[in-house]
Amino acid sequence: MDPGQFDLIIFDCDGVLVDSELLSCQCLSDELSESGISLTLAQALELFLGRSTSAITRHYRELGHAMPVDFPSRLKSRVLMAFEKALHPVSDVDMILSGLRAPFCVASSSDIDRVALSLDVTGLRAHFGDRIYTAQMVRHGKPAPDLFLYAAEQMGAQPARTLVIEDSPSGVQAGKAAGMTVWGFAGGSHYRGRDGQAILSGAGADRVFARMIDFWKDA
Repeated sequence: MDPGQFDLIIFDCDGVLVDSELLSCQCLSDELSESGISLTLAQALELFLGRSTSAITRHYRELGHAMPVDFPSRLKSRVLMAFEKALHPVSDVDMILSGLRAPFCVASSSDIDRVALSLDVTGLRAHFGDRIYTAQMVRHGKPAPDLFLYAAEQMGAQPARTLVIEDSPSGVQAGKAAGMTVWGFAGGSHYRGRDGQAILSGAGADRVFARMIDFWKDA
């Protein structure tokens, strides 16, 4: 399937454009530890990959944990500091973005400040301009389809003519629920030692690839 046949390509940010998932999940584990909640890095990847901070907070409150009111802001500050020090773009993604003919945008569960910093630090911001959509802009985050549907509406594209590139099961599920074609990307460092093909195919991805350079291959 040729990516050029779509009217819109939507990229997730974390784990697709920038190799951030291990950094952000380690920050989550560390921040929860300070709130008296034990969460290993492996558990963070399993439970919260692709999920918003509000979804994480809701998860623990439903389990009876008294989450600090300032947990979201503390986690955000920790993540932004880590990104400024150690964030890198996914290999070859700059080349892929430069070669796209179809319109494209970002749709992320992260807030706008984190996405903007991620793109700025990695030098990818110029590719997207203001075509950045986040979970803050919709009622329900991934795995609900709201964010992808909103992004497609803003970009003037029909869901059936839209391709989503996602690295998380919740993101794949959101794209499929929106009626879009979804390709799973398993090339982030968070998939080392994990079967990304099985995980993303199991979530419903129409195709899974592990190197961004293969974006155009065997599509």
